[in-house]
Amino acid sequence: MNSNGKYVPYPKVNIQNRKWPDAQITRAPIWCSVDLRDGNQALVNPMGIEQKLAFFDLLVKIGFKEIEVGFPSSSETEFNFMRRLIEDNRIPGDVTIQVLCQAREHLVKRTFEAIRGLPRAIFHIYNSTSPAQRKYTFGKTKEEIKQIAVDGVRCVKECVEREKETKIQLEYSPESFSNTEIEYAVEICEAVKNEWKPTAQNKIILNLPTTVEVAMPNTFADQIEYFCTHISDRENVIVSLHPHNDRGEGVATCEMGLLAGADRVEGSLFGNGERTGNLDVVTVALNMFSHGIDPELNFSNLPEIAEEYQRLTEMSIHPRTPYVGDLVYTAFSGSHQDAIRKGMAARVNMPENAVWDVPYLAIDPHDIGRQYEGIIRINSQSGKGGAAYILENSFGIIPPKGMHPDIGAVIKEFADKAQRELRPDEIYDIFTKHWIGLTEPLKIVELVETHLEGATGADAEERVLCNADVVYKGTPYKISAQGNGPLDAFANAMKQTPAPRFNIVSFHEHSIGTGNDTRAMGYVQLTMEDGRQIWGVGRSSNVGRAGIAAIVSALNQ
Repeated sequence: MNSNGKYVPYPKVNIQNRKWPDAQITRAPIWCSVDLRDGNQALVNPMGIEQKLAFFDLLVKIGFKEIEVGFPSSSETEFNFMRRLIEDNRIPGDVTIQVLCQAREHLVKRTFEAIRGLPRAIFHIYNSTSPAQRKYTFGKTKEEIKQIAVDGVRCVKECVEREKETKIQLEYSPESFSNTEIEYAVEICEAVKNEWKPTAQNKIILNLPTTVEVAMPNTFADQIEYFCTHISDRENVIVSLHPHNDRGEGVATCEMGLLAGADRVEGSLFGNGERTGNLDVVTVALNMFSHGIDPELNFSNLPEIAEEYQRLTEMSIHPRTPYVGDLVYTAFSGSHQDAIRKGMAARVNMPENAVWDVPYLAIDPHDIGRQYEGIIRINSQSGKGGAAYILENSFGIIPPKGMHPDIGAVIKEFADKAQRELRPDEIYDIFTKHWIGLTEPLKIVELVETHLEGATGADAEERVLCNADVVYKGTPYKISAQGNGPLDAFANAMKQTPAPRFNIVSFHEHSIGTGNDTRAMGYVQLTMEDGRQIWGVGRSSNVGRAGIAAIVSALNQ
């Protein structure tokens, strides 16, 4: 694909000794949600008033202290929504409402009517400043575009004088900042600032939108650092970011902009917005959280937030979306499953605040309301550890490590045939049918154990007598033998049948369930006379019988 000069690299920013590459993000920015304005206007079916009210309540619950609620002068719905918020007293005392308005007098006046009764508000005005907008949309010079911005500020100032009841903080956006010559962006923002005359008590917000991503994130960082170091009265200016995601770099653009000196971030939940979306605030906030920084937003119940978001917006969340997607805490690869299982098992004996280092999981799913049950899912790509993890964490079955390859091979065979993911209940059914449910060719009809230690004196080795009726390949046999325990006695008795000869290599057991429902799980590994090693599994209310059932299970493989 040769562009033949149609597309060219974005020019470098003339900045020397840049500081942002050595900076670190150490605290959360001021967050401003634009879900109800920028996000809402990008919906196929924009939210109605009741939906917007519910969404506003969700944003408050998450912890946003600044919320852009709409464009009140654009429609009756937007205007009436603003009035409902005020008249129903739905705005908490620590939350500041932000309203958007073009720098045009009649729209400014209409917006002030909408916010009448608020103790304070952020009044957000904008006009587009890029060369293409100046050339194609407006047909105006740089000076004429700058005058539009200054005239808009003057109009807001006049309304502030009349509407003294509401304290106004001004926000100005040179729309298409990302495409605007950086020197001109500083120039027009200087003109706006000088007209408004901010103070330490009422700082101006200069919001710098990546209206369309046109450069790599490092170039945007250069733009922000240049702006922060060239705007005057920096102590009275809040530099704000409003990234979009046209190049798929919205999160990186935001993070680099913060490194370069920005104080504030505008974005939306899960990146909803025009074209490829706005900044995903959830991702940036939880990226900070994963580095030990309090994001000052509460996503500890992320599944509930995602469900409410999808209900209100009628938008879906991609299953691979960072932190929230359905498949984010899922491992299909066998080696991944094994590493996760081992990491999770190791944390059981660690302090709750031990440094998180479980392989393949950026954060503890519990911290955002997710559960471990969904971490490992099984398909034809899964390895030996995944199925064992499901059995242990979903059903309390803890097969010994040496048995994991056998379990993995059996589950993998079923997954290959099904050509799909296997559910935990299917894995459990496969395990029980393959190891516990087999009754051919060997079946125990009746079995009696007699402990003989009392008959030969207290100091003698404990002996057990096993008498059993078994059926092997359709033929019944009465067998009887002694051993140093139930398993040994049964193994010796089985020599009286034509079943293959074997030795017990290892035996493991554990309990499953609680109270009256407690049962024993037994696992044995047999070495057959031809050298094969076979695992068997037994389950019983009696510990000894679980081991004997495991021998039968192995012989039936």
